[in-house]
Amino acid sequence: MAARRFATGAKATSPAASRPAGAPSREGGRRATLARALSKLGFCSRSQAEALVGEGRVRVGGQVVRDPEHWVDLDRQEIRVDDRLVEAEAPVYYMLNKPRGLVTTRHDPEGRPTVFDCLTDIAVAHLSPVGRLDKASEGLLLFTNDTAFAQALLDPETHVSKTYHVQIDRVADDAVLRALRDGVRHEGDFLSARSVTLLRAGDKTSWLEIVLEEGRNRQIRRMLEALDLACLRLVRVAIGPVLLGELPKGAVRPLAAGELEVLRRLTGRA
Repeated sequence: MAARRFATGAKATSPAASRPAGAPSREGGRRATLARALSKLGFCSRSQAEALVGEGRVRVGGQVVRDPEHWVDLDRQEIRVDDRLVEAEAPVYYMLNKPRGLVTTRHDPEGRPTVFDCLTDIAVAHLSPVGRLDKASEGLLLFTNDTAFAQALLDPETHVSKTYHVQIDRVADDAVLRALRDGVRHEGDFLSARSVTLLRAGDKTSWLEIVLEEGRNRQIRRMLEALDLACLRLVRVAIGPVLLGELPKGAVRPLAAGELEVLRRLTGRA
């Protein structure tokens, strides 16, 4: 790192002197690092952007840039990938009722069917799922090209709840419900839920409603494993107050204006 120079008797540091190397001036428009800019514009994920930049496929103002932390001005500088101009797509927001058996990825190296097989009629280049549901899980999954909205929705600090209906392999008695409500330890992690409610019980199985705020990887399945309970079905039925409702399995629809508005309020992006 270059040493800072201090002029004798200087009373203040100029904005230019305190600015990171390569950063546009504060008088410019929207500033972001190159990898973040590609993500903000909905072109690709941040990790994909870092790879593109490292491969020398990205130009800023006609010049190849290989540093993903290079600062750019989104309002004043042209960004191209493989000579294709990168422009922001109009933001879109969709809901899918994910069937079991689909993996939450665009391309699966094992050739398994993916959630994008349900989105073939949507002509949006850089649509991505908001979070994940594992292959055996089903229910509400959101998609958007608005990366800032997606990140805010997934941020644990926003406390946007996710509600699941879960079938287990036994009748849940008070001891089971109390253990899930108190939280469990699994492989060194303490896992807890906002609430656990018995929905209905049969002769050998029961359905629970479990509401999470954290949403760690396989959290509900791991909580059940800690209590030697088998998860027979796991369906996400709501994100915040937005309900899966009667959307058929495998079907997709745009979020209604009211649904989007309430999610924006919950994430502080209204």
